[in-house]
Amino acid sequence: MKNDFLCPYCKGKLNVKSNIVLAVRTETQKRGLIFLSSKLGNYESTTHPTFEIKKGEHLEIFCPMCHANLKAIEFDENLAKVFMTDESQKVYEIVFSEIVGEHCTYKIVDHNIESYGEHQNQYVNHFGAKARF
Repeated sequence: MKNDFLCPYCKGKLNVKSNIVLAVRTETQKRGLIFLSSKLGNYESTTHPTFEIKKGEHLEIFCPMCHANLKAIEFDENLAKVFMTDESQKVYEIVFSEIVGEHCTYKIVDHNIESYGEHQNQYVNHFGAKARF
């Protein structure tokens, strides 16, 4: 299945091959790019070898095109949000943790939510949606 990931602000496409490309800023104000797996529930990531991020660190996540902050403050201050479209152009909200090593992702459409990751229960009550695990 071919999915596209988009910035919720500029609608720019964030995926390149099998990665989602995002700009990030660390707690120490260092900036860099991070490549996240586009497969929901896969938490592999890649950064430049000189751009180090530490487990437990809170990253600020931005669109690499329009530089909008992708924080999903409507859900929680530790979550970020992008949009995903599938082959039929159905739009989903993809919400994920900004905390390095906190493995939780939520796929939201209508009033349904699919949860992924070992820490999926961390924020599931923040959505007011019917959860499917």
